[in-house]
Amino acid sequence: MGTRGHLLEPIVDRGGAAQPLLTVQGLTKHFPVRGGLFTQRKTVRAVDDVSFVVHKGETVGIVGESGCGKSTTARLLMHLIDRDLGDILYDGMAVGADLSLRELRRGMQMVFQDSYASLNPRLTLEDSIAFGPKVHGLADRPARVLARELLDKVGLRPEVFAGRYPHEISGGQRQRVNIARALALSPRLVILDEAVSALDKSVEAQVLNLLAELKREFGLTYIFISHDLDVVRYISDRVLVMYLGEVVELGPVERLWETPAHPYTRALLAAMPSMDPDRRTESAPLAGDPPNPIDPPAACRFHTRCPFAEPICGTVAPRLATLGADGHQVACHLSTPGSGHSRAPSELARKG
Repeated sequence: MGTRGHLLEPIVDRGGAAQPLLTVQGLTKHFPVRGGLFTQRKTVRAVDDVSFVVHKGETVGIVGESGCGKSTTARLLMHLIDRDLGDILYDGMAVGADLSLRELRRGMQMVFQDSYASLNPRLTLEDSIAFGPKVHGLADRPARVLARELLDKVGLRPEVFAGRYPHEISGGQRQRVNIARALALSPRLVILDEAVSALDKSVEAQVLNLLAELKREFGLTYIFISHDLDVVRYISDRVLVMYLGEVVELGPVERLWETPAHPYTRALLAAMPSMDPDRRTESAPLAGDPPNPIDPPAACRFHTRCPFAEPICGTVAPRLATLGADGHQVACHLSTPGSGHSRAPSELARKG
């Protein structure tokens, strides 16, 4: 296709296919909360010691209840907010030391949930898409050629849509423009934060199919954040489950659906609506609201809502442990051999 010839040259693949594209280690972000005259200042522990890797060419889904830290994690990865602790490596390069923030923004782009707020209402669609490449040194004419080719790539005829403004098109069309704008800098990683949640189901399906086509054509890697588990299962290779700012389970998508190891993951899956009348949810999978992130429960943060909680769960924090050769990991005493939980597998079972 002609588009490749006008794109900015992507950042070179330094480590080859074996090296993860994104490595996150101990990512932490706490937001201070202003206290009253006689109350102590507290902090919201939005993201707490989050670690994971994203391999080249895969799609990692991130799921969890509202307020679990999904979107904050995305903004930390994009350096839209400053992290308190942790390391973020892009293709083995530390941002700041080996890779400038400007270079990172070329290699990693983000598509937000609110398609209208993401676009400048005073710029035409063509101008919005061409803006980034021009900032990064592309001349006006080739930037506009690129913008029109990308509009066509996302299914919007440039002769019809190039001169329109955001308020003149639908939500689904605006999200296609946002995807085109993200691709304009030749990124290798695209973060999609609830990118289809505001769309109706028919338009959602079209955008998901578009994302799959673009991934194949441009060799993209995705981080896909959503509360819709059906969508996550459709598009993801691996899934990361977050609860109150922490990673509680991570593994291949089918493994998580077939044999979820964490009680919270099981509850999320049990809460999914089903078209089968014989599989109706008779009782709520979880009781109560999530605890306050300002003062989360000690040790395992899920133990106050877990039906399998034992004293060990409130005194010792579980760490992510690998369950199998496929990289399935879980942070739960219930699934960790020798953890001290009465239902945990024995050490002998793990060695066997």
